[in-house]
Formats: sequence, C-alpha cells, structure tokens
Amino acid sequence: MSYKLLSFASEENKIRAGLLIGDIVHDVEHLTGKAHYATVLGILEDWEHAEAILTAVSATAPAAAAEGVPLASVTLHAPILYPGQIFAAGANYQDHIDEMVRQGVVEAGPNAKQAGERPWHFIKASRSGVVGPGTVLPLPAHSAKVDWEIELAVVIGKKAKNVPIESAMEYVAGYTIVNDLSARDFVFRKGTPPDSPFYHDWIGSKNFDGACPMGPWITPASDIPDPMNLSMKLWVDEVIRQDSSTRHMIFNIAEQIAELSARVTLNPGDVIMTGTPDGVGMGCNIFLKPGQQLRLWIEHIGELQHGFTA
Repeated sequence: MSYKLLSFASEENKIRAGLLIGDIVHDVEHLTGKAHYATVLGILEDWEHAEAILTAVSATAPAAAAEGVPLASVTLHAPILYPGQIFAAGANYQDHIDEMVRQGVVEAGPNAKQAGERPWHFIKASRSGVVGPGTVLPLPAHSAKVDWEIELAVVIGKKAKNVPIESAMEYVAGYTIVNDLSARDFVFRKGTPPDSPFYHDWIGSKNFDGACPMGPWITPASDIPDPMNLSMKLWVDEVIRQDSSTRHMIFNIAEQIAELSARVTLNPGDVIMTGTPDGVGMGCNIFLKPGQQLRLWIEHIGELQHGFTA
C-alpha cells in the first residue's frame, strides 16, 4: 500500500516522523521499532534501508489503524525540519521564460539549454525560510511585492557527489511541494549598474522569514510514475494563478542533480527546488496581500495550503 512521509506534532508537542496510510497517521518509530526513525531527517539518512522497511510496514499498518491518528486531527509541520541545503533552479520552465519575454524582462531567443549552458541555482535559507502546511504568517514588512511560485521539490535520499545524469534519479527519495516566495522589489540593487556582477540581489529577493512554505508531505519516488509529467496548480484566494506541468522544465531533474553534485556534495534530506512555470504575480503586476490564502497542488503529491495574517 502506498504511503506519504510527514512530520507531525505528537501529544507531547514533539515533532515526530509520521507515515500517512490512507487517512491515518502512524508514528514511524513506533511502527518500525527503530529509534532513529523518530524524525524524517533520520529516516532519510538511512533511506537505502528505510525505503524497503516503510514499504513493508505500510502493507500491514492498515490492520493496526487503531494505533494511528486520523489525519484530520493531526497538526502537520514541514516534512523536513530542516534541510541541510536548499537549492532552487532559476528560470527553468519554458512557459515562464515565454512569460518573461512578453514582459520585456528577457529577450526572445534560445533558452539556456538550447544555448549550451548549464543549469544554475540559487540558495534558499532553510531554518528561517521553511514553514509547514497551514502556516499563517505576516508578509515581510520590507517588501510590497511578494510573489508566489509553485515548485516541485526533489528530496535527496543518499549522498551524491559527481553523479552522472544516467544514474541521478537513483539518489531521489521522494518529492514534495514548495512555494518559492519572492520579494520582487528586491530583485535588483538600486543604484547598481545593470552590468555589475552585484546588480542582482538573490538574498534580498529570495530569502526572508517564512519564504519557503513546504509540504504537506513527501511522496516516495517509487510512487511517482513520471516526475517530468506532473500537473501543477496554484490558487490565490481560490483564483487560479498557475496551471502548468513539470514537462515544461528546461533542465530536467537528473540534469539538475548532476550539475549540483559536480559542485557540492548533496546529502540525505537536501532539497532541490526545480523551478516555476508561468502565472507568477510579476507577470500581471499583482502581488500578495495580508489576509490572503494560497493553495498549491501537484499531481501524485497532494495539496499545500498556507496564508498571511491580515
């Protein structure tokens, strides 16, 4: 039976690793008898063994449903608390590139892959940025143009260094959903010439408290038939803003893993955000406001909801 891997608050208000089977959440440590499976990060650090163990127990756990807790009564947290590294792909969807061409942000022409370039990424803050499903936080006071970006997030399941493209997918434990919240009024440093290497402000535009909503859980890679063909949608106050598919990625997941692992070692629990499709707020000059609620959905994973205080 299939399952989802998540983090939830126990009755003692401790954050525990949970296995969602049907609509019942089971404590993974209790289910497996393995103390180091008390957290999702602990499970991912042993993923080469844990995957088979979780698959086996998920087949018998429904018979012990009384030992679990209904999902509706559980408080979920971000599935990984906290990723050691979060890498985010920039301008990695062709429909998003087309959107930026229409806005005059970039010139029409071959995309990075067609031009023979390599994938490129920036870094999102982990501990201060990652928040879980149901989170309601204030918008950052310093920005008036906070934007949404739904992204498929890849969760690494074993140490990866200099990984060839052909075997890169073997290092994926599973997938979750992230919202790459972006402060569009801090994309560029004012007063800095456009040809300066310091013109773009990746820290100011991509990192602030709560800038990386994540969840609601991790779907194992074995349950995703084709991660490069997943429907994805984002709603703001029930108005659909993004409606696309991962098939529009320019550099696929394997290419991104290979590129990153050639530069740094990827470790279990690290996350790669693979880019966003068209439909971002910048394209229509609409930005998030206090009190708004967002829903993000990706096929075979589920739905992540979060919002902002009024």
